[in-house]
Amino acid sequence: MIKRAKPPKRIGDRIQPYTTPRLSPNSTASSNANRDESGKSVPIAVRCRRSRRAARRQCANSMSWVVLSKRTAIILFLTLCGSSFGWASTRVGHTKPKPLLSYSSEVILSQLAPVVEKPLAPKRAEFLSPASTPSSLTKALLTQSQVLDDNAITPRRAEFLAQVSPQVIRQGTQISLNGRTFNVAWQQWQVGTSVRIGISDIGLMQSLGVELLSTKDVTRQPVQWFSSPQSTPLVLPSQLMGSYRYLDITDLAKVAGWQLQVEGAAVASGDRLRISSTPARVKEIRQARQPWGSRIVVDLDRPIPWQVSDQRTAGVITLEASASPSLVEQFNAPPPPERQDAEDAAPVSVGADGENAVIRVEQGQKQTILRVDIPTGKRLQVYSLPNPNRLVIDLRADALVEKEISWAPGIRWHQKYVTLKNSRFPVVWLEVDPRTSGASFRPIWSNPATQVGTAPLIQTAQMWQAFAAINAGFFNRNNQLPLGAVRRDERWFSGPILNRGAIAWNDSGQFKFGRLTLQETLVTSAGSRLPILFLNTGYVQTGFARYTPEWGPTYTPLIDNEVLFVVQNDQVISQLPGGIAGQQSFPIPLDGYLLTLRGNSPASGSLSVGTQVSLESLTTPGDFGSYPHILGAGPLLVQNRQIVLNAKAEQFSDAFIQQSAIRSCIGSTAAGTLMIAAIHNRSGGLGPTLAETAQLMQLLGAVNALNFDGGSSTGLYLGGQLLDRSPSTAARVHNGLGIFRSPTP
Repeated sequence: MIKRAKPPKRIGDRIQPYTTPRLSPNSTASSNANRDESGKSVPIAVRCRRSRRAARRQCANSMSWVVLSKRTAIILFLTLCGSSFGWASTRVGHTKPKPLLSYSSEVILSQLAPVVEKPLAPKRAEFLSPASTPSSLTKALLTQSQVLDDNAITPRRAEFLAQVSPQVIRQGTQISLNGRTFNVAWQQWQVGTSVRIGISDIGLMQSLGVELLSTKDVTRQPVQWFSSPQSTPLVLPSQLMGSYRYLDITDLAKVAGWQLQVEGAAVASGDRLRISSTPARVKEIRQARQPWGSRIVVDLDRPIPWQVSDQRTAGVITLEASASPSLVEQFNAPPPPERQDAEDAAPVSVGADGENAVIRVEQGQKQTILRVDIPTGKRLQVYSLPNPNRLVIDLRADALVEKEISWAPGIRWHQKYVTLKNSRFPVVWLEVDPRTSGASFRPIWSNPATQVGTAPLIQTAQMWQAFAAINAGFFNRNNQLPLGAVRRDERWFSGPILNRGAIAWNDSGQFKFGRLTLQETLVTSAGSRLPILFLNTGYVQTGFARYTPEWGPTYTPLIDNEVLFVVQNDQVISQLPGGIAGQQSFPIPLDGYLLTLRGNSPASGSLSVGTQVSLESLTTPGDFGSYPHILGAGPLLVQNRQIVLNAKAEQFSDAFIQQSAIRSCIGSTAAGTLMIAAIHNRSGGLGPTLAETAQLMQLLGAVNALNFDGGSSTGLYLGGQLLDRSPSTAARVHNGLGIFRSPTP
């Protein structure tokens, strides 16, 4: 019920009582009002009362309409305002796609998950002038961004990151930079009318000097290249394809002045990507002492590609820029005599012992090469800075750049210093969640056709098409034969030895760590039981050993005067003298195996030709045999959260036990993830001992951990390159652990 609205009182107004209007008797209104519905005349008193009631009803209706009109107007106004605000906010929030590169730190860092929890900007010495205005590259990048989209406020997600997969046009594993060839994977793809070019992320870092920064977003990779991560971050879209993670460099190439051209190559790797950079000039080279070491600054007239090769006793920095003869002449001192360090302690430098690094400058074809002799205990840290454009080369004990990169779903790349007592160890490791990454794990080795041979880990991983890998078991460098367990898909390619530590796993993401022994017994039809000490191994001891087709097509005796028994279809079909070690190879039957007897034994008389035989095989612990994949090395470091290191029990030598060296390790966490880690030399010293390695793995979160082959064998591979060291300092290895994206080759 709507109450009657009272007219508002205003100061100075007098409220008049409601009165009936005086009507002329001759008027139509008066005539109608003086009669009732039947047309009869109505008395004046009745007419007055009716008039007053009608007036009151008319006023009430008028007031009600006023109240409704006000409420309706207010509601309508608010509705229109809300719609307008919503429409306006929609338009403000709606943006066109932004260029692949974005250079506003406030905008980009607000859109990304935290890219860098702790600023990673390199420390600057006083003689490095601070940046006060945008660099030429930054101006070019900002100009390019504005031209592409003046209204864009968020980084563009590349089109190929949408649900529609890109169509690969051409691809290859080599790039040519100003005429020099690098083994780097690249792809050219098309989405709609857009043609893009991407280079593998680690390859981009190592061939063009683009530094990858921390990120938790697998689809976007922040980088530093003559830019400031805090004020002018560069963000490149990323895409996983096959064994590589490609970063789209199409727009970066435009603003950097690189010419990109895909050309056919008369090589097995397929097409080649040719990159030509704009000619540049080295303006000056400066050097100064710092509290932590030595610093070299190379002033440039523009941003340039650059590469670093961190070798054992020196570093080589190649700049895609020319230098004047007078500048080259200033740094042409003769090289000091080369001094190599011990293999298993590599790459600790034993180069220059003075306070300042020795620099030599060479002029190549369109390149300037700096050779730097590194003082003992120091390593190279090289990065670029803008305004003015320069390359900074620091020689310091703590040269590792800490970062954490989400490389793919369920796969994280870490590198940081881990403090143990008074030492800081640089550790690079990958953490893989089998449940979310879809990754599978397999042993890999240098030659799939045989267990004989070694190769660089990079080559082995690429051959098996693994996207990540780490070196694994021990081997004999002289005859290139394995010395530990390698089991893949329930087949023993190399058997365990000496009850050493091993890791076993299945494709359900279950892992087991322990010390492993394989016990085989040959049972003859006459009831003789002959123990077989070793299976498919380069480890030699008196007694029987067995070699199967998994070893390869042939077996070559490892010591003189071995006696070979050929077993085919569970029957001894021949007995042969092995002769002089290494001189003759004997075929291994596909439907059988070879038995070799080293040393004299009366048991050989029970293996006459025609004897029927059978095999009994079991592992200790017994549940190891239920896992299809196994890798052995040792010693075992951590088991069920406890350090269980006992290198003596695994028959390692005293020299090995006491050694401080670079280490490769594998571990599992309480969350069910797998870790593969490379631990390098502590700041200013040698690598960890085995005891320190066990503690470091615990600090990284491992509840189980195993030591792999280390020293110069250590190598951690991801996306086509080594993460932890320069390939020139890594030795050839026999086998490793490969990580694959399904399906596994």
